Amino acid sequence: MKIEIPRERSTRLLSSGNVILVSSAYKDKSNIITLAWKTPLSHRPPLAGISIAHSHFSCELVKKSEEFIINIPERSLLEKVVFCGKVSGRDMDKFKAAELTPLKAKHLIRTPLISECIGNLECRLRDICEFGDHKLFVGEIVYAQAEENLFEQTWDVDKTKLIYHLGGSFFTSSDKMIKV
Repeated sequence: MKIEIPRERSTRLLSSGNVILVSSAYKDKSNIITLAWKTPLSHRPPLAGISIAHSHFSCELVKKSEEFIINIPERSLLEKVVFCGKVSGRDMDKFKAAELTPLKAKHLIRTPLISECIGNLECRLRDICEFGDHKLFVGEIVYAQAEENLFEQTWDVDKTKLIYHLGGSFFTSSDKMIKV
């Protein structure tokens, strides 16, 4: 037997992907936003999409700067991930407030990456599509890096715990690798 899910919560049926922290910057402002709505879009060229509500400060920064960095946090950063998702960066420096370390990007991107994250994907903006109350930002991945002992062909979930968002205030983490 199945139960009906209200339409306003229906996207939670899809919200089981790992959480990311997206850093963005324009002029003297930088920001971090917590997102679960992201997707790979292409291998050649490597493209990724992130979905940000129109009202969020990061939406403005990514649009103006035409770049962003996808940072992959692990479970030890959960409190900081939740904090970055609950407060606005319009009036505060989230790097300082969350005690996260901004580092210079590796590939001519002005936006800082987050040092504490186990992976970083530097992206140049390729396209913006509007869907309802969100914008889908399509970025070309120009440089990617991951902690050497945690990533080979994929994340080693026996050594690290990625954070997965289930919707609302519900999260879980990776448990074990299953190869079929």
